[in-house]
Amino acid sequence: MTYFPSFSMRSPRTSSRKQQHVEIVLSKNVAFRGKSSGFERWDLVHNALPELDLAEVDSSAEFLGKRLKLPLLVTGMTGGYAGAERINRSLARMCAERGLAMGVGSQRQALEDARFRKTYSVVREVAPNIPVIGNIGAAEVAHLADVGPIRRQVDLIGADALAVHLNPVQEFLQPEGTPRFAGVLNGIERLVHDLGVPVVVKEIGAGISAAVLRRLLDVGVRIVDVAGAGGTSWAGVEVLRREEAERDPLSVFWDWGIPTADAVRQCAALRTTDRPFTLIASGGIHNGVDMAKSIAMGADMAGAARPFLQALRLHLSVRLQKTGLGHQAFELAGHAVNALHPVVHEEDLPAPGELTLDGLLMQRRQSRLPLFGRQCGALALGRLLIGPA
Repeated sequence: MTYFPSFSMRSPRTSSRKQQHVEIVLSKNVAFRGKSSGFERWDLVHNALPELDLAEVDSSAEFLGKRLKLPLLVTGMTGGYAGAERINRSLARMCAERGLAMGVGSQRQALEDARFRKTYSVVREVAPNIPVIGNIGAAEVAHLADVGPIRRQVDLIGADALAVHLNPVQEFLQPEGTPRFAGVLNGIERLVHDLGVPVVVKEIGAGISAAVLRRLLDVGVRIVDVAGAGGTSWAGVEVLRREEAERDPLSVFWDWGIPTADAVRQCAALRTTDRPFTLIASGGIHNGVDMAKSIAMGADMAGAARPFLQALRLHLSVRLQKTGLGHQAFELAGHAVNALHPVVHEEDLPAPGELTLDGLLMQRRQSRLPLFGRQCGALALGRLLIGPA
């Protein structure tokens, strides 16, 4: 039995399109071609004298009122066609075993009809205790007349939050796309006030800038996933769905977007004590070191999608260490406040505070924390050594 049955690429229906997306992501090279996530431009400073036992490291984190074993989100990928149920069931089971958060793919199909709602609801059935995030597109939010249908999608999966994905480039390139973007911010504001669960706003691979984050914060959004450039190019996916893709003039958008590292740094700089928010870094997160760098830059947690989907495709028993997000440890990654020189300088030192990064407990000064986007406190990450549960 395969997770990914063959299909025709001719149908414009939502369920067929979702199946096409999964198959293209797994069978084609959909990575950015000339642009990276940007994390390779930064190094974590090695600390040869950590003065801490690995057993003392606590890599857990709290998200949406629930405790995670790692600050890691398996971001929304799929749902809405027959084969998606097995995919989401396996991903949810893995997240439950490893103590990770999980998002579902766009629930637009479930808004249209009831045929494949099980492909979404299966997540909560097999993972009753993890944070689960629903998903709806900006196009569905732009002209929102009633939050009732979206609230029902939240209830369908017992979601702890709802993600609104911003994908203007994809909608523009998609043959059957709906590039109508006026009214999205007003729709998001209405959801924030009326939905009853937190609203997460995310991009899908082109990044969120500081200017966009300011507008989101102004309407009450408090969880943002930058989903920057450097991982899967959804512009590239849509180009590949076109005939004669390589000669298509719209292929110039393949590398469109803000690199994830740049988006994280821009957005983290907006965090203040008066306006806190949760920042998620996704887009080209390939291993534990990328996670550590993103959190050092100010993210609260990291997210990834395609590595987990690839693990399922390769029948790797959904073991995280096989995705590259596991045994590439980042213990002893360096002094917390010196992790990403030259961003933090010695002259930026006012009152003392305590910060833990990668198991390194250091007495440092509070003003150096804007790099990490958090108040003084424990940030214990240690290493991502994930073996059998």
